Amino acid sequence: MQPIETERLILRNFREDDAEGLFAYLRAPVSGCFLDLKLADLAAARADARARSGDDQQIAVALKGTDQLVGDFFAHREAEELDTVSVGWNFNPAFAGRGYAFEAARALFDQLFGLAGARRLYAYVEDHNTRSRRLCERLGMRQEGTFVEYITFRNDAAGNPIYENTMQYAILRREWAAR
Repeated sequence: MQPIETERLILRNFREDDAEGLFAYLRAPVSGCFLDLKLADLAAARADARARSGDDQQIAVALKGTDQLVGDFFAHREAEELDTVSVGWNFNPAFAGRGYAFEAARALFDQLFGLAGARRLYAYVEDHNTRSRRLCERLGMRQEGTFVEYITFRNDAAGNPIYENTMQYAILRREWAAR
């Protein structure tokens, strides 16, 4: 992918040297939906960063100047509808509260709706993930629905699945342009 620069960030392909930054937030993912991305050690992080480096749908978010990884996005086109894109993000909690996720998402959405020709972007967010819900709302995404007890990522102490309510947020190109 062509790098995208903002005032403070650069969105780019992953590199193997992003492994330490990736491990910093994926050794203990904050959100349940990222538990399958959990990295056991730095060797696993290197392998993951290497795998992501060859995939333009996996986008590293780094600080401009230092190139320190602060988070990532994915942007997957729907196979049936090439103009519909599923987006998601995962940011290092050590960098929370600085507006990086919003700044990066705004730049990525501009790119997806502009040069990439997307018509619709959507994201799934667990109901308890207030930071991601707020990010969706700040981006102008509307909540389209809630999937009650939609999915499980973990079990309780007795081994029973803990189901999570998941919300779908979306925005259309024309809505993004009108903002």
